Amino acid sequence: MRVTAFCPGHITGLFFPCPHAEPLESGSRGAGMCVSLGARSTVSLTDATEGVRISINGRTGTASVTRAALMQLLPPEHGASVDMTLDLPQGSGFAMSAAGTLSAVVALAELLDLPKQHAFEAAHLAELTHHSGLGDVAAMIGGGIVVRTREGLPPQGQTFRLADELDIVAGVVGPRMSTALVLEGERMRRLSKTGEECQRRLLAQPTVDNFLRLCREFAERSGLITSPVRKALDALDGLGPCSMIMLGNSVFATGNLDEQEKVLKNFGPTYRLRLDVDGPRVIHRE
Repeated sequence: MRVTAFCPGHITGLFFPCPHAEPLESGSRGAGMCVSLGARSTVSLTDATEGVRISINGRTGTASVTRAALMQLLPPEHGASVDMTLDLPQGSGFAMSAAGTLSAVVALAELLDLPKQHAFEAAHLAELTHHSGLGDVAAMIGGGIVVRTREGLPPQGQTFRLADELDIVAGVVGPRMSTALVLEGERMRRLSKTGEECQRRLLAQPTVDNFLRLCREFAERSGLITSPVRKALDALDGLGPCSMIMLGNSVFATGNLDEQEKVLKNFGPTYRLRLDVDGPRVIHRE
């Protein structure tokens, strides 16, 4: 038997880390968007002697986060074969690590007849352990424009959905970025202060317009904007709300999508996206 599962990508607009000793209570607060492109994984059980084999977009990969999450669920007598397809580039802020991992463990949980919550916990723990993300798994479960009001994986964490519908265009404008290298030292302290303030103002006025406005303010004040992102944002200004995708050399925009996409094509690949409200789910069994 083989099971295929899908998980949406996630674009973080603003955030601040909230670490705790208990991993399921640890993560970040903030707000972002679950988007229509993401990751699909087809998973089948194998003999334990074969271990865990993972193919990403047709190429064998280490996929350390996904592998760690799968190993939390696999019984000793089984290995797993995973054929994963990523719709969006890795290392560009679309949470493809979390999406790929979630799609794989949700499919595996279906094969093993485990509760989906077990898959969510395995993915969240693997992300934190490997420093590849803080709140993406919690956000992907929430769907739409999702605001994370308490850090950690639900039910320990808390989220609410701000909106179900929004069309955006996203563009990759520079090289891959390491989340782990960004989230350290003085930069971490600055973005934490800025993120906490922006979060308070979003909760005081929870509207889409305010969310978009605060995403840009967070990007400007946090010190995270890179040179490639600055050039793209300058070119987009005046065409509608736009900001940096956290954390990557990528931007998103909404408003005059056709004109915004024309501008972004000068910097790199672009993607038309809508919100996803259904979260990680099984899409095929055979």
